[in-house]
Amino acid sequence: MDQKLKDQFEALLKKYTELLLGDSSDELKEKVIMWALYSHISKSMPPLTKHWNASYPDAKENLKVIINEIKVLNEKHRETKNQ
Repeated sequence: MDQKLKDQFEALLKKYTELLLGDSSDELKEKVIMWALYSHISKSMPPLTKHWNASYPDAKENLKVIINEIKVLNEKHRETKNQ
């Protein structure tokens, strides 16, 4: 894959994470990637998500923690932004 495209996509991800959560640390970017991809897969291929959830219940629980963390961080960021 073209390095220029990778760099440009990284910039997009960084900005998205910053706008979504108010911070764009590497850890948060990784969580946003997992959240976004899981959300997309669960909407576009629900049976695959159901199978994965059943096959890896511990991973499902860990992902639920990440999803909740993103939700809370987003709500806090929106509150501080609107003040």
